[in-house]
Amino acid sequence: MKTDPNAPADTRMMGIVHSALRRDLTRTTTALTTQHPPAQMQRTALAGHLIWMMDFLHGHHEGEDAGLWPMMRSLDPSAGDLLDQMEHEHAQIAPKIEGLRLATRRYADDGADPARAGLVEALASLRAVLDPHLYREETEMMPVVSRTLSHARWESFNQEHYVKTKSKTELGHEGHWLIDSIDPAGYTIVVGNVPAIPRFVLLHAFAGQYARACATRWGPTVPIRPLAA
Repeated sequence: MKTDPNAPADTRMMGIVHSALRRDLTRTTTALTTQHPPAQMQRTALAGHLIWMMDFLHGHHEGEDAGLWPMMRSLDPSAGDLLDQMEHEHAQIAPKIEGLRLATRRYADDGADPARAGLVEALASLRAVLDPHLYREETEMMPVVSRTLSHARWESFNQEHYVKTKSKTELGHEGHWLIDSIDPAGYTIVVGNVPAIPRFVLLHAFAGQYARACATRWGPTVPIRPLAA
């Protein structure tokens, strides 16, 4: 799938990234609040994945703060108020990320009920500010980005801040994380612009590793395959 570089930016990938974050935060809360608390192996896997997600979310916001918002300010001064609000919301989310990191490390070292309850509380505290921000970014900010940026400029931003900074292994893991349980339209968006050989590596070389990691942290019955058309 190739998009005209001069066309308006296709920002649908932003929604896919946000959906993956919401999906796994929900899965984590579910795993922590089941009748049988996670055993040590699952607890370690859950903690590791949460730390990874918080690092990912922090980097995601850093990319927007350092690259996307300044570019938008220079090209569309009328978006200044909305951009101020995006930055303010990032500042509100940052301490919640740190709080969740601390609660996660505590839980990794101690699987007792108080530590588990503290992690559930930290997850809820993060989502109270994160979920409205993600929704607002998708419904208010991304339409402005699409009107302002060409697809070529949007892709250049993504390459600079989210692709070139990562190894092929990191990108392979992220790719499977993004297509986990995704619908056919989203699947096409994620893999459609990847050239044939890297796409084959993405879909096959990391599939088993990702499936095993998911089975450890979520359990073997949680479906992770992309949805069929």
